[in-house]
Amino acid sequence: MRNGRFTLASTALVAGAMLPTLLAAQSVGGPYARIAILRPNDGDTVDFEAGYIRHLEWHRQAKDTWVWYGWSVWAGERQRWFVYATFGHSAAGLDSPVAPADDERDNISNVTPHAQFLGNTVYEYLPRLSRGTGEPEPTARLEFTTVDLLPGAERAFEAALSTQRSTLQTETLWYRMVAGGTVPRYLRLRPGPSLSAVLEKSEEQSLPQDVSRLIVKITIEILNLRPTMCYGISPSH
Repeated sequence: MRNGRFTLASTALVAGAMLPTLLAAQSVGGPYARIAILRPNDGDTVDFEAGYIRHLEWHRQAKDTWVWYGWSVWAGERQRWFVYATFGHSAAGLDSPVAPADDERDNISNVTPHAQFLGNTVYEYLPRLSRGTGEPEPTARLEFTTVDLLPGAERAFEAALSTQRSTLQTETLWYRMVAGGTVPRYLRLRPGPSLSAVLEKSEEQSLPQDVSRLIVKITIEILNLRPTMCYGISPSH
């Protein structure tokens, strides 16, 4: 992207053309997700977004086969922060990102002048607690719930959630953090086409009553999908 910015329309065309190949590569992976956080510098949001889009163009030119989601935090203490993630990888697959040194070099050129990297975590998808494939539908909104537990509470917490799985009516994805922060920590993702769709699922948001004694902290945020800041996905409507 040193030759200039590409248009949003060309971004959409590139993503659409590459979608079948990228999704095929993603579907044969494994249970691991990598989720990271960026905080745009104050007053630098426009330049950050332009730089991040240029960085995605580097991924395209490098023929990256991973699919990357991008969201902005709409509701929560981290409002306007940026969350990016890739799902469906094996442990071995995480060992083989595209051209790491070149990726870092392009990040330093286009992204880090305008934002701070504030977290990089690896989560394992838990299908026996979830309803869905482990890769969230790319809908306009996403409920992003983080649950911190007391040490040693993992088994009891997962056992309680497993009893609730049959009652799930909509896509609900649970992940256990395996690296990158304080443990035990769990993440729940709930995609929705609109804010009202997310809020109307409030009954399903409730955790089993018997897990309250196991929980240190729950944080619920709502994220907005940023289609022009994604790579290899077609947003759901």
